[in-house]
Amino acid sequence: MSKLKNFISAAAAGVMSAALAMPAAAAPVKFDFWFGLSGDLERVVQTMCQNFNDSQKDYQVVCTSQGNYDAALQNTIAAFRAGKQPTIVQVYDVGTATMMLSGAYYPVSKLMAENNYKVNWNDYFPGIARYYATSKGELLSFPFNSSTALLYWNKDSFAKIGKTAAPKTWEEAAEDMKALKGAGYDCPMAINISGNESWQLMEQFSAIHDQPVATKNNGYDGLSARLTVNKTKFVKYVTDLKSWYDQGFVKIKSKDLGQDMVQAFASGDCQMILTSVGDHGTVTKTQKAGMNWDVAELPVYAGTERKNSLVGGASLWVLSGKSTDEYKGAAAFLNFIAKPETALFWSTNTGYIPVTKSGFDFMKSSGFYDKAPFKGREVAIASLTASEPTPITRGVRLGNFTQIRAEFGNQMQAIFANKVSVQEGLDNLVKNGDAVLDRFEATYKGKQLP
Repeated sequence: MSKLKNFISAAAAGVMSAALAMPAAAAPVKFDFWFGLSGDLERVVQTMCQNFNDSQKDYQVVCTSQGNYDAALQNTIAAFRAGKQPTIVQVYDVGTATMMLSGAYYPVSKLMAENNYKVNWNDYFPGIARYYATSKGELLSFPFNSSTALLYWNKDSFAKIGKTAAPKTWEEAAEDMKALKGAGYDCPMAINISGNESWQLMEQFSAIHDQPVATKNNGYDGLSARLTVNKTKFVKYVTDLKSWYDQGFVKIKSKDLGQDMVQAFASGDCQMILTSVGDHGTVTKTQKAGMNWDVAELPVYAGTERKNSLVGGASLWVLSGKSTDEYKGAAAFLNFIAKPETALFWSTNTGYIPVTKSGFDFMKSSGFYDKAPFKGREVAIASLTASEPTPITRGVRLGNFTQIRAEFGNQMQAIFANKVSVQEGLDNLVKNGDAVLDRFEATYKGKQLP
C-alpha cells in the first residue's frame, strides 16, 4: 500500500513539476477604443466589443464612451498631446478634415495590408467610402456607423387626403401639406432649425440637387474653400420653408419647445419629418399604437436629376504612436467589424446601415428588410446609391464645420423670427462661416488635404 502511495505522490510531483516548467499562457494584448456614442448605442458598442473579445484570445479591446462626438475628438487631441491616446477613436464625419491634417493617424488601408488582411475596398458603398478617402481614393479611416436622411410620412393621414405614396418633389409636398392642413391636421410637417439640422436641411438638400455648399468642390480641393449657399438652390428651399411655416404647413419642433420632431411624428402629432434613418428604430419603439407610417427618399424640386445623398455618422481612425502588437489587435478588431455577420448585428440593434455591398447583400439574404420593424431601412441604401458620387456629392470637407453648423442655426432662427430676410440670413451665414474657414486655413497654413 505504501508503494502505491509513493507512486501516486511521485506521479503528482512529476505533473506539478511539468506544469511549473511550462510557460504561462500569454495575456491578451490590450488596446483602447474611444467612441462618442451614449445611451442604448453605447450598450450596443460594448456588446460588440465583448463579442470580439470572446471570438479570440490574442487581443482584448477596451471600449470607452466619451459621451458624445465632440468630446471624443477633443479628449483624443488632449490625450495625444500627453502621449496617452487610444489606439482607435471614433470621429464624426465633420471631424474628417481635422483628422486628415493632424497627421496623427495610421491609414487603415496601410494598417490592414501590413497585417495581412485582404480587404476589398471597392466593396464599400462609394457614397460612404469617398467621404473618408483621400483625393486619390485611399481610405484613411474605417467607415463605421453610417446613416443618411429620409422623409418619414404618416400613411394614415395621407390616406385621408387620397394619397398612397410619399411626395417625390417639393412641389408635390407643398400640395400635400396644404391638403393635410385642410383635412384638419395642425402639423403637416415638422422641422428643426438648430445647428444640428444643417445636416438634413442644408447639406443633404444640396447634395441630392448637386449644389455646392462651398467652393473648391466643397473643400475637397483645398483649404481656401469658402461657402456659397447664399447663391444656390438652397436660397429657394429656405424661402419655401419659411413660406410654408408662415402658412402653418410647417411647425418647428425641438426639445427646447417641449417635443422634438421625432417625438412629434411618432405620436401622430406631425405627419412628415426629415430625419436620419438612425431614428427608424426610435419611431418603431415609440410610435402611437396602430399608426401606419413609412419612409421615402427626400423630395427634390421638379426637373432635378436626383444625386446620391450624403453619409452621416462617423468612422474609426487608428492613431499613430502605438506598439506593433496594439496595431495587430486594431487590425483584427477592424476585420471583425467588417464581417457581414457583425453588420447584421449592428444594424439590427442600432438602425445604422451597412457600409459594404456584401454586408447589405447578406442582410437582404437573411430577410432583414422583409418585414417590420426593419422594413424601409433599405431606402437609405437607395438614397446613398442614387448616383455615382459627383465632385459635389462626395461630401463636405470644411474645417471647424461644427462652428459653421452652429452659425446655420443662428441665422435660420433669425430668418424664421423675421429678424432678417432669407437672403440676408444666408449672406450672414456665408460671411460668418467664411471667417471660421479663414481661421482654420491660417491654423494649417501651408498644409494640403491628402
